[in-house]
Amino acid sequence: MDFTFTEEQQAAAEAARGVFAGVAPDEVPSPALTRGAVADDFDRALWATLASADLLSLLLDEEFGGAGLDAIALCLVLREASKVLARVPLLESSAAAAALQAYGGPELKSSLLARAGRGEIVLTVAANGRTGHDPAELAVTARQNAMPGTTGATGTGDEHGAGGGAGEPGAGEWVLDGVQTVVPWAYDADFVVVPARTGDDRSVLAVVARGHEGVVLAEQISTTGERLGELRLESARIADRDVITADGAWEWLRALLTTGTCAQALGLGERVLAMTGEYAGKREQFGHPIATFQAVAVQAADRYIDLRAMEVTLWQAAWRIASGAPGALPASGDVAVAKIWASEGVRRVVQTAQHLHGGFGADVDYPLHRYHAWAKHLELSLGPAAAHEEALGDLLAAHPLG
Repeated sequence: MDFTFTEEQQAAAEAARGVFAGVAPDEVPSPALTRGAVADDFDRALWATLASADLLSLLLDEEFGGAGLDAIALCLVLREASKVLARVPLLESSAAAAALQAYGGPELKSSLLARAGRGEIVLTVAANGRTGHDPAELAVTARQNAMPGTTGATGTGDEHGAGGGAGEPGAGEWVLDGVQTVVPWAYDADFVVVPARTGDDRSVLAVVARGHEGVVLAEQISTTGERLGELRLESARIADRDVITADGAWEWLRALLTTGTCAQALGLGERVLAMTGEYAGKREQFGHPIATFQAVAVQAADRYIDLRAMEVTLWQAAWRIASGAPGALPASGDVAVAKIWASEGVRRVVQTAQHLHGGFGADVDYPLHRYHAWAKHLELSLGPAAAHEEALGDLLAAHPLG
């Protein structure tokens, strides 16, 4: 088995390193010193640079101006982005566009994908449900009507795409009701991909314009200080062409989002361990660098092992998603293993880093406290390892090995 990245994947990672080389992790106010959001918007200048470097269209086919790469390439770029705490919706917009390309209809794809790849519009995903613990698709109900005069994301309405032109007489229409919490970049994205559940127990994905009638946003603040949104859908009417009903669409998108989050955890952890090594090599006690102390070296070595486990399980999950290759377990099993290591590993890495930095780690003039806040956000986003272990156990029970 060859674990080497392809030339195209390596080129994407190299381009990402070039783009993120000049990004500082402390260019906005510290979340520790800010009562509300650290900024009103994401880093639009960096977003434009990513678009110029063709890093927003990695997963899109050539017909939409993309490179036609896979989940592995995206994870390589996300790994670099998280090392500098890049404040851009790269994961959400890329994953949403990939799901639209794989499962959406021709009109939806032609309307949104090329523009998303050029960075002209931003997509995000409401993936956390009502509480963050229950499946996201259960937080919103979707029922289908057959009514004329629908509007949708593919219309030609305002700058966000809401309130588009009238559909064909008798065109289908979906009505969405429910609440999705902690939606990333909800106030900045042009469209939100919302999973919902139908009356016959099927999952669908609705592409909802931010300013669409029946959509209400309420501000929420993450541990990173970024502005999230509680998305309320109050009888929001969505054109049939803007709703993806294909089997497996939501499950595939959820797996890609989760794997991308694991990539972010890995990149953050690698940068934090490197910061810790640099500090421990300079900080002296009793006339010697603390890096020479056995207790310090053992703790750092344990965290290095965590990172290597996070890395190998991440690439296994990304490879299953990218290749569609069969395995002893469904791909969701590999994603669960990656989540177990990422959620636990990123927490242990930042805790050890804080411990070895001493009081310096809490200094708001030093970026480690930001990495700790971002790590906590990623850990909460991934959920507790025990839940993933239970899910993995259910898969093993349903698919006996050997």
